[in-house]
Amino acid sequence: MRYHFILESLNRKTGPIPVTYSQRETCPPSCAHYRADCYAEDYYTRLTWDKVPARGGTLEDLTRSIAALPEGQLWRMNVAGDLPGEGETVDPVALGAIVWANRGRRGFTYTHKKTAEAIEWAQHATRWGFTVNLSADDAGEADALAETGLPVCAIVPMDTPEKTYTPGGRTIIVCPAQTRDEVTCETCGLCARADRTIIVGFRAHGTRARVTDAKARRIIPIVKG
Repeated sequence: MRYHFILESLNRKTGPIPVTYSQRETCPPSCAHYRADCYAEDYYTRLTWDKVPARGGTLEDLTRSIAALPEGQLWRMNVAGDLPGEGETVDPVALGAIVWANRGRRGFTYTHKKTAEAIEWAQHATRWGFTVNLSADDAGEADALAETGLPVCAIVPMDTPEKTYTPGGRTIIVCPAQTRDEVTCETCGLCARADRTIIVGFRAHGTRARVTDAKARRIIPIVKG
């Protein structure tokens, strides 16, 4: 498996933090957006993603780059791609190497791998300081995933207010980088907080946002008051 490490992202949403891409083969076919309306299929992101097999480095290259980051550095794994391992599986050796390299840094990522085994490995990684967010496709699934004790993010409809609630009463805060121009992942860091109880909502976006929006509307977030 190959990984593309970028020391300083040019993406407006992330800000200039280190980011990575993993090969497409890491994505689970069970993902509701698999090879369809995934935001990573947008033109410029897809261009970089498609070049990972040729341009990317080995796991050893990746962990060396992570370990060289300054103490306390915030970084995001997988602008595109998922946890190491093909499809629905997680490669625990590769994930363990990434977690070990991340010691003292503030790495975070997201996963659509939701088998019992995948969630267990995500829990191990998060306990060791590498925050793995479970990705929900609507507010109802966010409630179910939150029961694992892991931090959760959820896709929400495009017109979702900044603060809403899941059917189970959990607070959803729309990603601050989507609601305020001056905020980036670099200045926010919310998704790197493993101890948070709020759900981070991502309004459907990308060139196929309407398709994603329709999926998120299966269960509409609740607005109180």
